[in-house]
Amino acid sequence: MTQTNDKLSRREQILQSLALMLENNPGARITTAALAREVGVSEAALYRHFPSKAKMFEGLISFIEETLFSRVKMIVQSDGNSLKQCEQILTLVLAFVERNPGMARIMTGEALAGETDRLRQQVSQVFDRLETQLRQILREAEMKEGLRTQASAIVSANLLMACVEGRIRQFVRSEFKQPPTQGWDDQWPLLAQPLFRTP
Repeated sequence: MTQTNDKLSRREQILQSLALMLENNPGARITTAALAREVGVSEAALYRHFPSKAKMFEGLISFIEETLFSRVKMIVQSDGNSLKQCEQILTLVLAFVERNPGMARIMTGEALAGETDRLRQQVSQVFDRLETQLRQILREAEMKEGLRTQASAIVSANLLMACVEGRIRQFVRSEFKQPPTQGWDDQWPLLAQPLFRTP
């Protein structure tokens, strides 16, 4: 039992160190040798916990998915109206990225340059799932609240996600100096106001 706990904590330590290195070295490619030094183990020890660097990145992408979608589920099950739910989901993504700059590099794909295509596809699926959730909320707005989007739910959800992805890219491009939530409270009403047709 103790061995399993030690193994799990070492795995988590490796993933946390990788996320921290992504945050502290913007633009730099992380090598397993550098990661092993950061963790304080040999490269061979790293590979005892993860068979490849790709698997380490997969672990971080899984963390992103679990963190975001467990909260998205709570938002969708809340009493908030459609606009409120869309706002909460988008704000959740921006706040998560702001608190986890290393994850922002993964979400933009910048940290995955030179890695396997599968990792970029996994990240792409995270954004696709978020967009699908927004689309569903916008479609249900008509049934639940009698609201209809100006453009289709597909086009509207895509616009919202494009805005959020753009803010994440600005955050990474600025080497984390431009927080993704900066000015968001003022920008959200500009996006929200024309979403639905006036009755």
